[in-house]
This record gives sequence, C-alpha cells and structure tokens, in this order.
Amino acid sequence: MVKAIRIDRTGGPEVMQWVDVEVGAPGTGEVRIAQHAVGLNYIDVYFRTGHYPLPLPAGLGMEAAGVVTEVGSGVTRLKAGDRVAYVARPPGAYAEERVLPADALVKLPDSIAFDDAASAMLQGLTAQYLLRRTFRVEPGQTILIHAAAGGVGLFVCQWAKALGATVIGTVGSDEKAELAKAHGCDHPIVYTRENFTERVKEITNGAGVPVVYDSIGKDTYKGSLDCLAPLGYFVSFGSASGPLPPIEAAELSNRGSLFFTRPTLFSYIAKREWLDAMASELFEVIASGKVKTNVRQRYALKDVADAHRALEGRKTTGSTVLLP
Repeated sequence: MVKAIRIDRTGGPEVMQWVDVEVGAPGTGEVRIAQHAVGLNYIDVYFRTGHYPLPLPAGLGMEAAGVVTEVGSGVTRLKAGDRVAYVARPPGAYAEERVLPADALVKLPDSIAFDDAASAMLQGLTAQYLLRRTFRVEPGQTILIHAAAGGVGLFVCQWAKALGATVIGTVGSDEKAELAKAHGCDHPIVYTRENFTERVKEITNGAGVPVVYDSIGKDTYKGSLDCLAPLGYFVSFGSASGPLPPIEAAELSNRGSLFFTRPTLFSYIAKREWLDAMASELFEVIASGKVKTNVRQRYALKDVADAHRALEGRKTTGSTVLLP
C-alpha cells in the first residue's frame, strides 16, 4: 500500500484525505513510477471545489516527476530507472506512486531536478504554448500578463523577455512587483492601487498591446479588452476570480476586430509529437538559464491542505511543489 490524497466530496481544503491506496502493476502500454515531487496548480482548486466536475471519489493533481519502477508490456520507449515527468489527466498526481500510460510521460534530462520539473510541466508548458503558439511573441512587441508573480506569470515574464519583448504585468503587492521585475517584467502594475488599463495606455502611449494573457477571469475581463490594440488577442487561460461572463461578439468588433481564445494545455499536447517538441523547448530554456523555475514553496504532500489555503489566499509566489 502507498499513500495518496483522495476526495469523496467537493469543498474546502479539509475534504482532501491522506489515505492508503492500491497501486497495481502496469498494464499494456503503462508504467509505474515512484514520484519524487508533485506540482501544485490552481486547476487543482477548481477540481477540489467542483468548479471543474470530477467523478467521485477522485484524486487530485496534474503534474509530477519521478523515476520509472516498472514497465508494462509493449512499452519500448521507457525502462525502469528512467527519470520522467508528466502533466496528465485524469487528476491523481497527489500520490507517492502511480501507474500512467507511457505516452503521457517525457524523459527528464539529468540537468533538470525533480522539483523543477514538477513545477514546470503544467506552468512551463502553458507559458510555451501561450508565447510560441497561441500568440507568437516577436522581438519588440509589448505584452500584458496578469498575475505576473504567479507560477505561469514568472515563466511568461522571463521567457517573453528572452524573446525580446517588453513585459507589462499586474501584481497584488509591492513585494510581488519586485519579484516580477526581477524576472523580466519591465512594468509591474500593482492593481490594488493602480488602474491597470490606464497604466497600460500610458506605457504604450495610447496604442495598447497586441496580446493580453489573462488567468484572472471575471475581475479583469473588461479591463483586459480595453488594453488591446486593434486586431489584438485576448487570451483567457484561467478564471481565478470567477468565470467570464458570456462573450458578446459586438464587444470584440467595437474595440477593433479583436480575437478571443480560451486555450487549454491539453489541446496543445494532444499529439505525442507536440508534447515532445514543447517539452524539449521548455527543458532547453530552463537548462540555458534564460528561464528559472522559481520553486518558492515546498510542502509535504500530506500537508497539501495548507498549500491550498496559501494558494487560494494569494500568499504564494512563483511555484509550489509537494513532496511525497
């Protein structure tokens, strides 16, 4: 028996239970891994609260890194002892050990630590598709990223800066402004005392930005649209403050033929070759030092309720990992 976090009802952090689970031998096309580090992400809160429904009882957690301990029949790409990482559905990464399809895993270079990989698979791959595929950022452009001091935000700030962009980012405090600035954010905006739409217009001399990356949702929706230049992209990839209202086509046309997209990571990694290419680029920018993973909080996996409280209370910065 191994330990894992399970929920049998939705609700607050207290619904997560540290229980014994059976982890069987891997079947055809599967591998069993011993997990060394597990990533914490806001999507875990959505599943825990029922905002994203799950059949119950259920596990939580989308990403982790560890070592292959056993492979099932038909698996030729991996072997026992390989270092691996993943971001995968269904949730269940909050566990000491796990069986997963081999196709969900990527090999982890020796240059990338388990903690770094566990914090980077969801957030780092999200930054990759946002900057390189959803809207391909080019040198000289100015972009806006909300929650710039959060996990995805710090990845985006560093990566966009390395691409030659000017980065504007919203944050909730002076401390977070300093953190974002230290990681490539040229213009941190403390939204608790500044109107971010007005500041973006000031910074861009009224032109607006070609893209807004928005993980906040309801509270920033209208302001984000007002920050965009004509033909700009409103990229909504989260809803930390609540879901967006219904999108009205007239709002997009009246502001200058704007584009709206609601991307998800799993659409972008749906094909094996896409996942391999994205992970390769991510590991390359991390190994080069251009992008740092910023693991700033570590919790024992059994204490995950405390980690969720900190995340929901906006008391975290950068990435958080859970240690089985």
